[in-house]
Amino acid sequence: MNKFFAYAVAGLVLFGVVVAGFVISDAMFGSNSKNRSGVIVGAPQIGGEFTLTNNKGQVVTEKDFKGKLMLVFFGYTFCPDVCPTEMNVFVNVVQGLGDAAKDIVPVFITVDPKRDTVEVMDEFVQAFHPSIVGLTGTETQINSVKKAFRAYGQAVNEKDDPEFYLVDHTSFTYLMDKDGILSTVFSYGTSPEEIIETIKDVL
Repeated sequence: MNKFFAYAVAGLVLFGVVVAGFVISDAMFGSNSKNRSGVIVGAPQIGGEFTLTNNKGQVVTEKDFKGKLMLVFFGYTFCPDVCPTEMNVFVNVVQGLGDAAKDIVPVFITVDPKRDTVEVMDEFVQAFHPSIVGLTGTETQINSVKKAFRAYGQAVNEKDDPEFYLVDHTSFTYLMDKDGILSTVFSYGTSPEEIIETIKDVL
C-alpha cells in the first residue's frame, strides 16, 4: 500500500488537527486571525536561525534562503490529508505566479524526522513540484526550528503503531520576506489565489 495513503481511517483526525490549529492561532495571533492575517503586529518573534538538511542531502541554514520569499509549512510525509492538501496549494501558487515564482521558495519542514529521512522527503516533495524544498534533520534540530517558528508537532499513537503513527501538528503557512522576517501567516484552507495576491504585494 502506498505509504502516503495508508491512513484511510484517519479522516476523523483531520478535524481535530484543524480545530487545534485554530485554537493555537487564536492563542498566537488573537481573535483577528482569519483565513489570512495581515502583517502580524505584537506577535511573538517567528523565524530565525536554523540548520537542517534538504531533500538532496545538503546541509542548509536560513542564510541559504536570503533574497527569496519563503512559504514555510510544517508537516510530515505520512500525513493523510492536511499536508498533501497544502502541498497542492503550493503547486497552484507556484504555477499561478508564473515568472514571479523564481522569487519564492516553497519549504516543507518535517515534524517527524524519525521517519522523514532525506530520501523519504525527496520522494514526497518531488511528487508535487520540483521547486518545493523538503527539510529534515535530527530531533534536536527539528525541535529548534519548531520553537523558532512557534510550530507544534507531536506523535499521538506511536507506541500503539510505531510504523504508521499519526502526528498532530500546526497547519499554518508562514510567508517570510527576503530577509527571513515574518510577513504574513496563512491559515489552513486559504486559497492559492489569496496567497498569490499577498505574495505579489510583498514582491
